[in-house]
Amino acid sequence: RAMAAAGPAQLVRCGQKDELYRSGLRSGAGTALHGLAGAKKWLEWRREIELLSDVAYFVLTTLSGYQTLGEEYVNIVQVGSTKKRVPSFLRRAIFVSLHTVVPYCLEKGLLHLEHELQIEPDESRTSQSSPALGLSSQTLIRNWIQKQVGQLTEQQKKRVLQIVYVLKQCIPLLHRLHLAVFYISGTFYHLSKRITGITYLHFGGLQGEDQSIRSSYKFLGIISLFHLLLTIGVQMYSFKQKQRARQEWKLHRNLAHQKNTTKEKTTGRHSHCTLCLEERRHTTATPCGHLFCWECITEWCNTRTECPLCREKFHPQKLIYLRHYQL
Repeated sequence: RAMAAAGPAQLVRCGQKDELYRSGLRSGAGTALHGLAGAKKWLEWRREIELLSDVAYFVLTTLSGYQTLGEEYVNIVQVGSTKKRVPSFLRRAIFVSLHTVVPYCLEKGLLHLEHELQIEPDESRTSQSSPALGLSSQTLIRNWIQKQVGQLTEQQKKRVLQIVYVLKQCIPLLHRLHLAVFYISGTFYHLSKRITGITYLHFGGLQGEDQSIRSSYKFLGIISLFHLLLTIGVQMYSFKQKQRARQEWKLHRNLAHQKNTTKEKTTGRHSHCTLCLEERRHTTATPCGHLFCWECITEWCNTRTECPLCREKFHPQKLIYLRHYQL
């Protein structure tokens, strides 16, 4: 049969069909675990069951040298970078790992790292000895992260926490960039296939179908790319505004601190911020009514949008700066 490069429409339909069958497999495995072990174990191991279901799907199809159900549905086959033979076993194994195991490990690693950086030392000790965490949390990755975080200073923890926050923001942007490039180029629907160089050939059927709509996909890719650039621009502008406000705050902080100190001495009352454990400067109230320094609570909101005391969720825009507050 005549074979040609698969078009973007075929790759999209293939991905959607595979996702449909994978979701059905995940649902069936989750239902079986829920029925055998109960709701508690299902909630504890739900993410791991989804991972095993995805790995099983690709091991039984791609890794074994067969088409997936989505590939069979649209009559496409995987080929290597030379487009003359199917990908090697090693290349397929790397693809399966990048497509299933690596995203899971990255998500869990960032989640555990963020958790360890945010909890207090006393809370860390109690969480390590508490059996409520279950066996799924007692992993080598978690233990290694706990050991490494324990060796960091408070300043280093703040810095690493900011890096984790940036990574969590950049990963979705990277996927959006990859999707926009796919719409424009028409190849590599999944990022893992782009890394491993696995492409597709289509056999049978009409070859002009995808050619007629490829311009529409390119137009969609250009729009997606402009939208992504606009999103990045807005985020960069917001970051610069925060940096500028922080610099201006530091310029006036010392003078304002002296004024607040003299006022507190005259009234005989002293109030402390629970974040910096120092006398409150530029008192700011959260929607739940707790008071902090303006700089302390705004830095806190850069990573967590909740009250440090009662854990009530709120948007940073809801912070209230209390002018001429003397208590």
